[in-house]
Amino acid sequence: MEGCKSGDSLVFHYSGHGAQQPNRNGDEVDGFDETICPLDYEKEGMILDDEINATIVRPLPKGATLHAIIDACHSGTVLDLPYFCRMNQNGYYTWEDHSPPSGAYKGTSGGLALCFSACDDHQTSADTSALAGNAMTGGMTFSFIQAVQSAPGLTYGALHLAMRTAIREAKTGIRFNGPITSVLRKMFHIGLSQEPQLSASEKFDIYSKRVVL
Repeated sequence: MEGCKSGDSLVFHYSGHGAQQPNRNGDEVDGFDETICPLDYEKEGMILDDEINATIVRPLPKGATLHAIIDACHSGTVLDLPYFCRMNQNGYYTWEDHSPPSGAYKGTSGGLALCFSACDDHQTSADTSALAGNAMTGGMTFSFIQAVQSAPGLTYGALHLAMRTAIREAKTGIRFNGPITSVLRKMFHIGLSQEPQLSASEKFDIYSKRVVL
């Protein structure tokens, strides 16, 4: 984050293994920290959500924006952002306050941080080689790219819904021949549970604010 200033737009993308481990500082409601697993994690250990938050979220200055795209298992709150997008009983997405019980501050230094993650904390995410031969591609990454390319200028609400709809339809077989779900469907024949998530450092209207990367 060194040198980051107002007006900057940053993107952090991680596609790989994610996990959970018991929380030791009392800042997790479910008792677990979410982690990502770098190549040397067996020797150096996994990277905790607390560390990710402290490194790329907390220093984000006023006027700067960070988009994190995390395609990994157990990644719902992997940036430890204080607001989580959930659908209410009327079918609209609203923000829930997920500030830690410890009262620790998990926001930015004035900037806006957002995270599209592959699944909820208790879920796993699917990947496939169907898109690029021997190279593995995450279902969430694929649905994100396809949604952005097919409809430039999407609002956050529309993008979030498009990603969730594509993966949900792939699992159930609805619209099996659709351009996105025909590929994703191959990944969910074993009944995996996966719902892409959206979290942020502050509340905003996801139905009017447009995605600008």
